[in-house]
Amino acid sequence: MSAGAAPRVGLRPLGPADRNAFLAAARRSRGLHRPWSYPPQDADAYTAYTEPDATRFPLGVFRLDDDELCGSFSISQIFYGPFRSAYLGYYAFVPHAGQGYMRDGLRLVLRFAFDDLGLHRLQASIQPANERSIALVRGAGFRREGLSRRYLKIGGRWRDHEHWAILAEDARGPAT
Repeated sequence: MSAGAAPRVGLRPLGPADRNAFLAAARRSRGLHRPWSYPPQDADAYTAYTEPDATRFPLGVFRLDDDELCGSFSISQIFYGPFRSAYLGYYAFVPHAGQGYMRDGLRLVLRFAFDDLGLHRLQASIQPANERSIALVRGAGFRREGLSRRYLKIGGRWRDHEHWAILAEDARGPAT
């Protein structure tokens, strides 16, 4: 979204009322997600993903003009104290992938993480060949910090992941 452009998306916590839309979107987006991720595919998994928890915020990205669910972000494993850090996960949904909704939503997520939650650092762990996911975080100002071999078990296999992170001061830009 360019400066002065009207916002196209909003964020809100995912809850029981969003279950059917989320599950339908996750099912129609399997080809987009795999082998990179496996979003919840049934009611129990969705409930576990969206269960209220002080260390996790599952957020839906909704188009403002029609309230259509375009994707989701999850800020999880939130640590406060001197660390003030969390992990970021996300899913874009077909047919909205590639239209900039997740880019716009990520800007809102960063504002929420750094301004509302008071975090200092947000990290996304991404499989090296997942070019679209890397482009999303790179475009938001995340920096590659390294590679962990066989870091996460996804789809039944241990997979390498690059670590991309952004600090609060990087997201806010230079002080004026």
